[in-house]
Amino acid sequence: MPARPFIPYGDPRLHRPADPVDQVTETVRMIWDDMIATMDAMPGVGLAAPQIGITMRLAVVDASDKRGQAVPMANPEILHESVQLRAHDEASPNLPGVFARIERPRAVTVRFLNADGQTEERDFVGLWATSVQHQIDHLNGKMYVDHLSPLRRKMLVQKSAKLSRR
Repeated sequence: MPARPFIPYGDPRLHRPADPVDQVTETVRMIWDDMIATMDAMPGVGLAAPQIGITMRLAVVDASDKRGQAVPMANPEILHESVQLRAHDEASPNLPGVFARIERPRAVTVRFLNADGQTEERDFVGLWATSVQHQIDHLNGKMYVDHLSPLRRKMLVQKSAKLSRR
């Protein structure tokens, strides 16, 4: 499967909440397959459907050492988060060439529809937890730069735009 193109930071689909998924269909599974191929081509540890212009609450994460452990999720929601925080340099292909250190809970419990269409609750820790939270932000119309001060966000957006023009 070919990797899908990423929409640019200014696209309104990145800045509004994605639509809930009623059920896991063959179409949803095909989108997940495309998303995994796109995530692996980056390479990255997660991808949300709005990043490729699909306004559905779909995400995939794979923070494993070896590829092939992707967790597809529909309608993921955080049920519990740890008090302990973990800092990680986060980036997005929708805002290429820049990154920022973001602190998020070190562990989260997430409920979602899995590939079989069943409700699943799963604990994620470390980079897995960071990636899941990053993807849920995308599904809620937020990006990692929204966790920064307005000035820092503006600087990163301008720097990315400048790099993209080269």
